[in-house]
Amino acid sequence: MLADWWQYDFLRYTLFSGILIGLICPVLGTFLIVRRLSMMADGLSHVTLSGVAAGMLISKKVAFFSAVNPLFFGMLFAVIGSLFIERLRKVYKAYQDLAIPIILSAGLGLFTVLISIADGFNADLYSYLFGKIVTVSIEDLYALIGVAVVVLATVLLIYKELFAVSFDEEFARVSGVARRSINLWFMVLVALTIAASMRIVGVLLISALITLPVAASLQIAKSFRQTIFLSILFAEFSVLSGLYFAYLLDWASGGTIVLMAVLVMLVVLGVKKLRVAFR
Repeated sequence: MLADWWQYDFLRYTLFSGILIGLICPVLGTFLIVRRLSMMADGLSHVTLSGVAAGMLISKKVAFFSAVNPLFFGMLFAVIGSLFIERLRKVYKAYQDLAIPIILSAGLGLFTVLISIADGFNADLYSYLFGKIVTVSIEDLYALIGVAVVVLATVLLIYKELFAVSFDEEFARVSGVARRSINLWFMVLVALTIAASMRIVGVLLISALITLPVAASLQIAKSFRQTIFLSILFAEFSVLSGLYFAYLLDWASGGTIVLMAVLVMLVVLGVKKLRVAFR
C-alpha cells in the first residue's frame, strides 16, 4: 500500500504538502503560544473559510473566475483578517485578546451568509472544512511551497527580533526593534499558513495542528529552540501517521491528523508523569 503514495499524483501532492505543514505550523505556533495568541488560528480560519466560500460563489456567478482556485480567495481574506486583528489589538490595548473573537464572529457570519446565497454546502467545501486527501492539487502544493519558503526565510532572517517581540514587546521597542512591522508581517504569515494548509488539515482543525505539538513539546523542552525542534518532530509524526491512517481507513485527513496530535500529547504527558513518579 505504501507504493500507492508514489504511484498516484494526488497522494504525492498530499505527502509533500503534509511534510511542509508539519514544518511550518509548529514553528509559527511556538511564537503564537509564547505571545498568548493561541486562538489566533481559530479566528483566522473562519475568515479564511468565508474567503473560500466567496471564491466558490464568485466562480459560480462570474465565468472569468471559474478557473481560479478558491484557495487564493481564502488567502486574501485571511491576510485582510490578520490586518484587522492587528489593528483591533491597538484599539483595545487593555483587552487585546478581544480582537480575535470579533474577527472570528465576523468571518463566521460572512461564511454563513455566503453559503446561503450559494444554495448550501457541496462536497468541495466539505474538504476545506475537514481536509480530504483526494482533493489536494498541484496548485495547492505550489501555494504551500511558496508560503513555506517565506515563513522559513522570515524565521531564519529575523529570529532574534521575533524572539524579542514575542517575549517582551516593550523591551524590543526600547531596543530599537521594529515591533509593529514584525507583528504585522507575522500575522500575515500565520494567515497565509492557515489558508495554504486547509486542504490537508481542514480549516476548522488547523488551529489544533498549530497548538497541540507545541503544547506537547512545552512539557519536556528545556529551551525555546528545543521547543521548536520537538514541536516540529511531533507535528511531522502526527501529519504522516494521520495521513497514512486516513488513507487506510478512508477517514477525513484533518480529523485523523488531529487525533494523532492529541495522542502524542497524551503520551508525552503520561511519560512525564511516570518520570516524576519514579524519581
